Amino acid sequence: MDPVNERDLFKQLLELGIQDEVEPFLGEALSLIVSMTGARRGYIELSGSGSAEGRPSGGGVDACSRTTPRFWMAHGCSETEIEKIREAFSRGIIGDALATGKTILTSCAMEDPRYRERGSVRRNRIEAVLCAPIGLAPPLGVLYLQDRGQPGPFSEDDRSRAEMFTRYLTAFADRLLIRRRRLDDTDPTLPFRGKLRAEEVVGRSRALALLLKDVSLAAPVKFTVLLLGPTGTGKTQIAHVIHASGPRATKPFMPVNCASMPDGLFENELFGAVQGGHSGGRVEGKVTAAQGGTLFLDEVAELSLGAQGKLLQFLQSKHYFPLGSARPMTADVRIIAATNVDLEEHVKQGKFRDDLLSRLEGMTIRVPSLAERREDIVDIAIFFCQRICEENGLPRLKLSVGALCALETAEWPKNIRQLSNAIQQAAIRAAGEGVLQIEQRHLFPEMSVGQGSSEKSLTLQAAKRRFEEQFIRRTLEETGWNHAEAARRLDVSRSQLYNLIKAYKIERPKP
Repeated sequence: MDPVNERDLFKQLLELGIQDEVEPFLGEALSLIVSMTGARRGYIELSGSGSAEGRPSGGGVDACSRTTPRFWMAHGCSETEIEKIREAFSRGIIGDALATGKTILTSCAMEDPRYRERGSVRRNRIEAVLCAPIGLAPPLGVLYLQDRGQPGPFSEDDRSRAEMFTRYLTAFADRLLIRRRRLDDTDPTLPFRGKLRAEEVVGRSRALALLLKDVSLAAPVKFTVLLLGPTGTGKTQIAHVIHASGPRATKPFMPVNCASMPDGLFENELFGAVQGGHSGGRVEGKVTAAQGGTLFLDEVAELSLGAQGKLLQFLQSKHYFPLGSARPMTADVRIIAATNVDLEEHVKQGKFRDDLLSRLEGMTIRVPSLAERREDIVDIAIFFCQRICEENGLPRLKLSVGALCALETAEWPKNIRQLSNAIQQAAIRAAGEGVLQIEQRHLFPEMSVGQGSSEKSLTLQAAKRRFEEQFIRRTLEETGWNHAEAARRLDVSRSQLYNLIKAYKIERPKP
């Protein structure tokens, strides 16, 4: 097969892979393969069962299928022809392809010894046919192409195109059926959203639901809360949700970045100073400013041991002395602290006080990385795009299907913050071009395929390898790193999966 056509097919299927609806995806995919093979008629069908996890919970587009929904699209076929094709699922060419799991290519079914005696073949005068199963053991569905626009049979190149098409389609279709089921399911975050002011916490993943569950438990109580999680996961936002959803919501929320606080000014910043103190004038400290509300200590691990001791004393007594004052003041504040480091390890290394850690761990909440809630990326990206345009007076830009797919498959080591920055920069680039849609090239200009020198630098094999690595990694994440289930979804043996994991150096993220 022509490498250029193969690359085009891969890229165009990648563009389709972000669809939320099965039928439009199938329609566009079928049009693509019909165009590439020159078929006059085409039919594609997926069973709603897919993988075990991908079975929709109910409904479907085929009222005749009482147990498993069937999603299908046709091209160039009349209603009568569609019914005849669908009746052939249990017999004939389609039945054989599904039963054997192999592609069937015949230049003329009426003359083919395998099918010339079939009544339907003779009645409908079926000539050139190319039929390929989608997926393996058992197939997810089938691709059926009949007759060419130009005289002559389908070629071996057409067979190669169809088989590669169904291989790529299997990966996208299984994910699409899973997504369809998730869209049909109840949003797992809903039971907790009703108890929280979390409108800007976007997503509906299971990982986010578990986070919001913990937040809903923490919000109404007085305990000190320790938020743990990688950089850029939104710990400040979660701290604000806890504050806004609790009894102190009408009082101040006072954030303090411990990393930017010089050690010598810790007391001055936190507790303030009276006239004549070290500052030379009266300074209101963060504790006083947060009176009745919440004091949020971000990057608490960055405090020096001396500052940690002063913070511990404050947490134990709830009293503090402004610099230059001999009169103690009482604080009525709730403490929420956050860090992206392993405090237990810091305690072992002598960098963090064990007694302070015990005080901070009234309730510990872990904020998941974006890799742990990858299915939320599209919703988060759309939310950021809308907000960035509104806040900066930009036109109402939209993210293209290809852009969303690129975002969903990319790695985000700096999490939500990095994703937000990428969309902000892409919005500026798109607006600068005078277009109303953000494309993949706006998000990743240095990796854009099909643009000048970038296209030359990314070969077909490199694109395949990158896609394969990202797809394997994402499948492992979605299956909770269950190798048996991941291998089943990927249609490979467990030993093949182990070899791929080793080849791509894929490692499970540390908790």
